[in-house]
Amino acid sequence: MHITARVDYAVRALIELAAAGSQPVKAEFLAGSQTIPHKFLEAVLGDLRRGGLVSSRRGPDGGYWLTRPAEEVSIADVIRTVEGPLASVRGERPEDVHYGEPSADLQQVWIAVRVNLRAVLENVTIADVANGALPQFIDELTADPGAWQRRDPASTV
Repeated sequence: MHITARVDYAVRALIELAAAGSQPVKAEFLAGSQTIPHKFLEAVLGDLRRGGLVSSRRGPDGGYWLTRPAEEVSIADVIRTVEGPLASVRGERPEDVHYGEPSADLQQVWIAVRVNLRAVLENVTIADVANGALPQFIDELTADPGAWQRRDPASTV
């Protein structure tokens, strides 16, 4: 899975908003505290606003805030809002991709990838990250030393 800068910035901005509570937060503060280019962040915040994850108000008391509790916003919600489906094959949903033999079973592989992405991304919320309280399954998945090792495409291991 390729996590784009847009997704990374969106998640980090929402974590910062969750940490701020109900107080509006200025885009300039978000950009500075998370080291995100301001213009890029403004575009991302626009996507999040159109997607219903944040609201905004202009003016000296303005800023951005979450539209619902951070406990109700999964990482998957953020990805879908700024990028679209969690898993796609050449821009199509895996269930819409069809192959001839001998590749016909490849569709099932892509669907299995999506299932596994959902298993993690739909079960980790913005609040989990903001509060430093990730679900136990994340600790279990990352406890395996192999999870931290890079895989060289030419490697047989």
